Amino acid sequence: MDSLPLDRLACLAGRSWRVAELPGGLTNRNYRVVTEDDHPDGGLDLVVRWSAGDAGLLAIDRDAEAANTAAAAEAGVGAEVVEYRPDLSLLVITYLPGRTLENASFADPRVLARAADACRRLHAGPRFTGEFDMFTRQAAYLATVREHGYPLPAEYDDHADAWVDVARALGAAPRSTVPCNNDLLAANFVDDETRAWIIDYEYSGNNDPCFELGNTATECGFGPEQVEAYVEAYFGAPTRADLARVRLQMLCSEYGWALWGFIQSAASPIDYDFYAWGRERYEKAAATFRGPDFARLLAEVGDG
Repeated sequence: MDSLPLDRLACLAGRSWRVAELPGGLTNRNYRVVTEDDHPDGGLDLVVRWSAGDAGLLAIDRDAEAANTAAAAEAGVGAEVVEYRPDLSLLVITYLPGRTLENASFADPRVLARAADACRRLHAGPRFTGEFDMFTRQAAYLATVREHGYPLPAEYDDHADAWVDVARALGAAPRSTVPCNNDLLAANFVDDETRAWIIDYEYSGNNDPCFELGNTATECGFGPEQVEAYVEAYFGAPTRADLARVRLQMLCSEYGWALWGFIQSAASPIDYDFYAWGRERYEKAAATFRGPDFARLLAEVGDG
């Protein structure tokens, strides 16, 4: 913690503070910083995000992350940006009171509804900097894996033709893109029991809103009934195509983000079993590719 350059931040200049490291973060370390002095502008309660690892390998745009974090705050769903110091790999935002969600939290339908409402507010907010498309990202990640010779399940490419079928089906019935977080695992929701907030915009960009829903559904381990409840909470009266699209985007999240895990396994300085993380997502994707519902989902995604 001694090497964390807080003394170089303008917002903390001439002030005293206490620091506590926050849990979580696989490409950054997060610290809560609370000022302890008397100051005419009052006290500060901040989160400092300190980037780690090779953002280029993972296609993370830190400037876009900062800009989109600010846009999410404008939409009323994210923390405000206090200071951005790319030279120090630091992003400083306001601390959001509330509890960080866990997968089990979504068993409460009220939490599920607040999370869906947070997504709607984000998606209705200002357009983001940059676009996010998992098919483009998956191709880039796969090229990185091959270029560097990173370990990859031998059967990963067995699903290449089916992956093309998914891209074709989704592209045949395109949806307008909206500002999306694109990495909405449970820990990126903060819930104060009145509303939910969304944090961590490393992978943010304008995208199909159904990817956002599908990503949360698979990352949080939703069962079929929970997926349907989440889609209903977001859309109100979802169509068969809405549900099929979210389920296909669950598959897209799994198959694409699995490669992120394989890259991190070889390149990240963080002590974590990223390969197992990627393998878990790959196996979920493979089960859908080989499952009895795959052909039906491809057909239904174009239905009204």
